[in-house]
Amino acid sequence: MNPRQDHRPRLLRWAQRIQALAQTGLTYVKDPFDRERYEELREMSVEMAALATQAPIAELRAVFAAELGYPTPKVDVRAVVFRGDQVLLVREVRTGAWTFPGGWADIGDTVAGAAEREALEESGYRVRAVKLLALLDKSRHEHPPSVDYAYKVLVGCELLGGEPVLSHETDGVGFFAKERLPELDTHRTTRGQVELAYAHKADASRPTDFD
Repeated sequence: MNPRQDHRPRLLRWAQRIQALAQTGLTYVKDPFDRERYEELREMSVEMAALATQAPIAELRAVFAAELGYPTPKVDVRAVVFRGDQVLLVREVRTGAWTFPGGWADIGDTVAGAAEREALEESGYRVRAVKLLALLDKSRHEHPPSVDYAYKVLVGCELLGGEPVLSHETDGVGFFAKERLPELDTHRTTRGQVELAYAHKADASRPTDFD
């Protein structure tokens, strides 16, 4: 695939890079004076990220301080489920907007298991993962700025059964036609990703999309 444009604000890109360097340093540092320098770098990254995202500094400081070990991207797994020509979406309680069911992969999860579990927990529908549709760098798609550097995994799933069930995270469940999509929670799912899901539905032989 052709390289996609990085949509992160430049200040956020710098903040995430400085945070990654500081975290790596804090993981391996032995000298106490060097530790102080890496902690200062991490505090600088917090302030820069707060300017770029408008998130509270205290919240970002807690997020960055909780990161341990060598920094790697987080993995956001989303289940893509069709019923006829309509795609399954759930409405996030926190935003009031709609998304593919999914979330961060847990330690011990397989990609298929994460997609199946998230679909059941957030929608009430039982599904079976059948195809890896896409592995995407979130920063290179039309998402709002986010402090987390993440990969988005779209997993095509077969609908097995179940019925709509709400959860503490979702207060709406529905199947929607591409021409009648509700307001999307673009932190989690973009219209381009919905269109990509339909492209895979139209052509089952389409290979996995990746950045």
